[in-house]
Amino acid sequence: MITGAEIVWECLIREDVEVVFGYPGGANLPIYDALVKYKDRIHHVLTRHEQNAAHAADGFARASGKVGVCMATSGPGATNLITGVATAMMDSIPLVCITGQVGRESLGSDAFQETDILGAMIPLTKHSYQVNDINKLAATIKDAFYIARTGRPGPVLIDIPKDVQNETTEFLYPETHDVLPGYNPVIRASENELEEVAKLINAAKNPVILAGHGVLLSGATYELTTLAEKADIPVAVTLLGIGGIPASHPKCIGFMGMHGGYWVNHAIQEADLLIACGMRFDDRVTGKLETYSPNSKKIHIDIDPTELNKNIIVDVGIRGDLKAVLTAALPKIKEATHDAWTHQIKGWMKQSKTKDILNRKSDKLYGAFVVRDLWEATKGEALMVTDVGQHQMTVAQYYYQDHANSLLTSGGLGTMGYGLPAAIGASFAGRKKNIWAVVGDGGIQMTIQELATAVQENANINIALINNGYLGMVRQWQEMFYDNRYSETPISGPDYLKLTEAYGLKGYRVTERKDVISAVLEAQAHDGPTLIEFVVEPMEMVYPMVATGSALNEMVQRPLAEEQFADMEI
Repeated sequence: MITGAEIVWECLIREDVEVVFGYPGGANLPIYDALVKYKDRIHHVLTRHEQNAAHAADGFARASGKVGVCMATSGPGATNLITGVATAMMDSIPLVCITGQVGRESLGSDAFQETDILGAMIPLTKHSYQVNDINKLAATIKDAFYIARTGRPGPVLIDIPKDVQNETTEFLYPETHDVLPGYNPVIRASENELEEVAKLINAAKNPVILAGHGVLLSGATYELTTLAEKADIPVAVTLLGIGGIPASHPKCIGFMGMHGGYWVNHAIQEADLLIACGMRFDDRVTGKLETYSPNSKKIHIDIDPTELNKNIIVDVGIRGDLKAVLTAALPKIKEATHDAWTHQIKGWMKQSKTKDILNRKSDKLYGAFVVRDLWEATKGEALMVTDVGQHQMTVAQYYYQDHANSLLTSGGLGTMGYGLPAAIGASFAGRKKNIWAVVGDGGIQMTIQELATAVQENANINIALINNGYLGMVRQWQEMFYDNRYSETPISGPDYLKLTEAYGLKGYRVTERKDVISAVLEAQAHDGPTLIEFVVEPMEMVYPMVATGSALNEMVQRPLAEEQFADMEI
């Protein structure tokens, strides 16, 4: 006979969980007390805020391909998880979130730190449980892991009243899943669907593959690349699809959407066939829906049937695992060449190069320069984790990724503060990996207390803080669409060198471009977490940009002679 609290840890061990991120409190004290017995088998990371426990579990899941686990107590502990859970839900990240709850006799009485977290989490999770019978606890945990990792991955909540944690029962871990009614992820496409896909691809003259996060989640990089090579199809990637095909591959044309490449968006608009692979036609990708790729046929392959025909009506919609569908479709695809189409895309690319900030010389330090020098100093091999804002888009544009799951970022929810705790979580997926968290001075101040966690765990992370003294992306929108009224976007911050000293990690400050690479190399050589503050130009803009309500090819490009770059040699 063991307690409910011990059952929790026994189940986690059987699910091969090695690390848990969390924060103890009154309603999960039995679980934390039982942890003492299991500390030689499961490492617990004490984050400094429950939201960051969810982000860390998210970062671990993205970097490892495993299910991330986080814990919190009832009431504010549980509600603090919500932003992290919503972030994971939007990006299809498998999490199991375990919350303590007040005892069953107190449920509904507004007891101290009681919150209906089950009700609050239902729209933000793939599934949610409250376990009121200790005899169902083990089976519930097993089902939760199965649901989190299968089909379209996502977070699952398990809420456990405190008295259930204290009860005892015989422990038996089920061998099979008690699958939810109606939960039946479809893996394979029908023969008719495959024939339709092949017919459209074989007839296309100007096709484009749109590679989304599903490529990485399905492990379909090889199949996607094979399709692109066999049928000579250029591949555009979404933000979360970066790494789904190596950036250096000749068929990869780059990042699409609001801040994507001019040539990429033009290729999408002029295509006669779009093959959407594991992506969801997010508004940041499509621009104005009514004008999106108006003359193309469209194929959409996704594991989640609710994504098909949701934003874009397609000619062929296939519910299935991308890797399985592409594997079955490839033999039906004919070898082809599209030289004229490839030449046209390269022409659009050449047109935009003169407006690329990297092709301009300046003594000033811009965020884009920092990211490009970081790419060179790390030889493009670092695991990159970003926060949200201008620096996030700059990393997508200028840190070329040749490996799958090597860029972790909050794509759907766009959660500021994600970068630092997610990087800490990712460090537990690879203690020897070279991990860089690129963050802004706005975002890091939302979760800056996790510097203490990084030091306590001696996390193998380096932080590149792009400090422009503004909430940069919001300021950019104010400049472009609100007549330069910078309402509440200038932001102050601490002395980051003093702050790193106070937290006990190595800190650097860089104000000139000539010092960027040497600082990066010195930080990487340090054993333990570091932070480099890059003090950059405050008014930098991220171009190109598709304004809200505009067509994808109506991009605002960087002016050739914009005032802030007047000193540059074009």
